[in-house]
Amino acid sequence: MKLGIDFGTSNSAAAAVIDGRVVPIRFGQAMQFRTTVYFPEVMRDPNDFALTPALEHQVGELVESGRRDARAAGQERTAEQLRRDAVRVVRRQWMEERIREPRSSTALLQNAVYGDAALEAYFEENEGNLVQSPKSMLGYNLHPRARQTITGIATHILEHIRLTASRQLGANVRRATLGRPVQFRSSIGEAGNAQALDILHSAAIAAGFDSIDFLEEPAAAAMHYHAGSRDPHDVVVVDIGGGTTDIAHARVGGDGVPEVHRAWGIPRGGTDIDLALSLTGYMPLFGRGITRVPAHHYVEAAMVQDMTRQKDFRQHSYRDVDAPYGPRLRALQDTGNTARLYRAVEQCKIGLSDAATHTSALDFIERGLAVEIAASRLGDAATTYLRELGDLLQQVRTDIGTEPAAVFLTGGMSRAGYIQQATAAAFPQSRLVHGDPSFGVVQGLALSASR
Repeated sequence: MKLGIDFGTSNSAAAAVIDGRVVPIRFGQAMQFRTTVYFPEVMRDPNDFALTPALEHQVGELVESGRRDARAAGQERTAEQLRRDAVRVVRRQWMEERIREPRSSTALLQNAVYGDAALEAYFEENEGNLVQSPKSMLGYNLHPRARQTITGIATHILEHIRLTASRQLGANVRRATLGRPVQFRSSIGEAGNAQALDILHSAAIAAGFDSIDFLEEPAAAAMHYHAGSRDPHDVVVVDIGGGTTDIAHARVGGDGVPEVHRAWGIPRGGTDIDLALSLTGYMPLFGRGITRVPAHHYVEAAMVQDMTRQKDFRQHSYRDVDAPYGPRLRALQDTGNTARLYRAVEQCKIGLSDAATHTSALDFIERGLAVEIAASRLGDAATTYLRELGDLLQQVRTDIGTEPAAVFLTGGMSRAGYIQQATAAAFPQSRLVHGDPSFGVVQGLALSASR
């Protein structure tokens, strides 16, 4: 048995083909879960290292040993150099011991909470580690320690999926086809794609999979569309998720498998609209554009997926910022409040899909604080993304040289009317087909895995 896994930026899902039928894996009562994990026990961080009396004794012994070795070799080394090297050795040994502790992996997995429940647990406990959308970090330039941490988090999520599927299907699932975007979000160009795939492969093996392969997400969506198409025809598949936008040109319908001619992608998606909406609609309540607080502080606060930026935001001091903005920024620095604000922004974006205005209560920042956002503000927030989407769609149309019979629209962001309008405008002569926004890709991955 082989599983299809959609490891998404915003949500993750899995499915398998049983007796010719796609069977979704259920996570509780839902068929997907927010790609968020909460570890009640704080994960080991090299910054936690501190010299206890016992460790200080080890440093002293190493300093004396280093002094003797230097003297024997006829070298001159200062006390500062000897101590620096000794502390480095002791710190490395300390980290290795922490990693070897049996509870460092098993206990974290046993106590971890996933999805929306992770947010609720984090808010309630007010401690531990909350990691949101780890997929968005896979292609970035990572320090070896950060890479190890991200790999470990991806391992926990994939093991959660594998064990949940094994329990539901009554079999030990060891093989999977994992969806991947055409272009991962990256700060290091094409090398980011290779790094992201390497991290995911390592995480899947560590999660207990014996065999793992990858399929581009728009190709998986084409497989899903193909399964319900009787007559052969050309289609452009547009898959827009939280972190990436992927497009494929394929021949579908009839017998056999779909033929994917070409794929395109950009590392942009719904989270970019979330960021823009947060900065323009919510951050003015915290002084953005009003105070002298640097603009990048607000970006750090809004980007909850970026653990480094979140840490940087919490380390700033706002005691000299005038009220009400200084107290609000300090409240935003409290544990869990950037995640609460991000969830309010997400709910606003969803609410404005079919309403003229949306009001967010921000009592966790200040009693009685609220903001009303008009639908036009969401349109403004989406402007930059829509321009990039329009350019990509135009490139696709130019590259294929003709309009396809159909355009198949899927992915979580495909629910938005402005996305549907932009796609239809790019291919006015094509039939617009609405796929399952949440499960089109994972169904295609399951079908591909079954083959």
